[in-house]
Amino acid sequence: MKLKLLGSLAMLTAGTALTLSAGPAAADAHTEAAAPDIADVLAADFRDADRARDQYRRPAETLAFFGVEPTMTVAEYGPGGGWYTRVLAPYLMPAGKYIAFNANSDARTYRTRAQEARSKAWTETFKASFAEGMSVDADDVVAFETDEMPDGVAGTVDRVLIFRSMHGLNIGNNADEVLGAARMLLKDDGMVGVVQHRAPEGASYDDYGARQRGYMRKQDVVAIFEANGFELAAESEINANPADPADWERGVWTLPPVLATGEEDERRSEYLAIGESDRMTLLFKKAD
Repeated sequence: MKLKLLGSLAMLTAGTALTLSAGPAAADAHTEAAAPDIADVLAADFRDADRARDQYRRPAETLAFFGVEPTMTVAEYGPGGGWYTRVLAPYLMPAGKYIAFNANSDARTYRTRAQEARSKAWTETFKASFAEGMSVDADDVVAFETDEMPDGVAGTVDRVLIFRSMHGLNIGNNADEVLGAARMLLKDDGMVGVVQHRAPEGASYDDYGARQRGYMRKQDVVAIFEANGFELAAESEINANPADPADWERGVWTLPPVLATGEEDERRSEYLAIGESDRMTLLFKKAD
């Protein structure tokens, strides 16, 4: 199957969210479309700039562990730079559905008015960019903030996916809001897949919870989910990186892809050799 990704989606850049969903009419047209193979999606030309990270993010294995099928309805929290969106959207679009959602922008604090304006325009920007790139009507794109969930979406989602975002939700006190929305979105047997930078064994909460370093302790992630009506169903070492000590003074951003200490850091080659962070991969279900 030859896959093609058009303009705006292929050009998605960091800090710009983008979503894909077939609307009602398009969904009917796609019902009999052949579901793509994940290998075809990962090998497509539009992923040329993304593919170097596959060795660290292992998208095929990760989605298989989460039980994601191309006929499912999948909601991605906070797509951000869109790396996983560029995997999920073309994988799901022919026979399933992709939804994007974000936290309530009115509940955040901002460093600048420009940052606030960008955040509060997220939904419209996301929809417009995707509509242009995928040649669909912007009104048929499903992207929303947690306080504006569209009618008819609750209870329709098979999987909610949260990639490398739990540390931000924890520090920003948004976890309850986002996981509450996830619980509403999910079908009774729906599940939440999480990939999160992992703190070292025996780490203290003061160093890896109260302080923002990007990494989190597994017990803290599990506790947040349990407080919101979920329980841990399975875990995997798919995204583990034992070469990462996870104790960097500048946090996870010391390592690729950010490399926050700059080109002049004499340890830069060490960071590149380590690669991306050590990550836990967790699957949660609704608690009985």
